[in-house]
Amino acid sequence: MIFDSHAHYDDEAFNEDREKVINGLKDKQVIGVLNCGSTLEGARMSVELSSKYDFIYSAVGVHPEYADIVNQETIDELKSLANNLKVRAIGEIGLDYYHEENPHRDTQMAAFRLQMELAQELKLPVVIHDRDAHKDTLDILKEFPQVIGTVHCFSGSVEFARECLKLGYYIGFTGVITFKNAKKTSEVAKVVPMDRILVETDCPYMAPEPNRGKRNQSDYIKYIIEKIAEVKCKTIEEIEDATTFNIKHLLKINK
Repeated sequence: MIFDSHAHYDDEAFNEDREKVINGLKDKQVIGVLNCGSTLEGARMSVELSSKYDFIYSAVGVHPEYADIVNQETIDELKSLANNLKVRAIGEIGLDYYHEENPHRDTQMAAFRLQMELAQELKLPVVIHDRDAHKDTLDILKEFPQVIGTVHCFSGSVEFARECLKLGYYIGFTGVITFKNAKKTSEVAKVVPMDRILVETDCPYMAPEPNRGKRNQSDYIKYIIEKIAEVKCKTIEEIEDATTFNIKHLLKINK
């Protein structure tokens, strides 16, 4: 039983066989997917996908890579998209200081705050992107104590994870945890409580071993779950049950 808490089936990597891949997921124990927008077009398509497929839900937001397009008009469109009942979060939003070509840090932080304000207004959880921006990310999260969500593809330290947990956030683990050099990620998984763990693909990216380098898809989460079970000395069923319950609770999915 798999619920993928972060996917991008709107990505062009699925243009040739999107319907076939998605339709095949239910036969592979995938019971739910949160498809996250990264651009306005991606947000629109995420809503379309969640309207078409009963087990897909959507998050709408603008990734920090595109922070320079975020203005009041952008926020108004995201707010309009969020009127759809299948939209369950604002995301993927946050900060990315890794790529030098990304918008200026001040621009990213301004876009981040605008979208956090929207989440607060709509009482929706957020999907946080944080890459090489731990301090600024944490500072902004603290500005919005009424908002919770998930720190997706978690890449920080155990200390940073604990700070996020204090604020009520969930921690999302991708295929990175299956990589041989992922000692830090495994250490984080050890300390994150069972009621705060989420699993995700970030597909088509981040495919876990043994599919590293290939196009990722939601059923590959089984390898992530196996690794987390090993790290936490739990059964696969315990990790499946906990991560499914956690994402349903966060997104207020009752079925």
